Amino acid sequence: MDRERLPKEQFAELFRQRTKQLALDVIKFSKQLPKVEEAIIMKRQLLRSATSVAANYRAACRARSSAEFYAKLCIVIEEADESLFWLELLEESGTTATGTVQDLKKEFIEVLSIMAKARKSMNK
Repeated sequence: MDRERLPKEQFAELFRQRTKQLALDVIKFSKQLPKVEEAIIMKRQLLRSATSVAANYRAACRARSSAEFYAKLCIVIEEADESLFWLELLEESGTTATGTVQDLKKEFIEVLSIMAKARKSMNK
């Protein structure tokens, strides 16, 4: 996303689309994983956490209070970090070739960074 300040509603919509696309990218990636037991287990965990990022960001946008928004934002951060963990584990275990997860890892790191900054700004 551009570094210029977007109106809040426009940012929220773009970020909803971005997290949904990230979930779809993980779904596509997961279809390429080997059909061995350890890959199946890690794939299931990755799919849960990656889709949770999108679902909880969407829920945060519908929050009825700032406390509810903050709580959902914390879940988004936690799930994005967990997704990053599963991608690292898939790569470091040799389950997937090094480099096949780089774009996904980069996107989860960006989501983490943006959401952590948003959470921090709420604490001020």
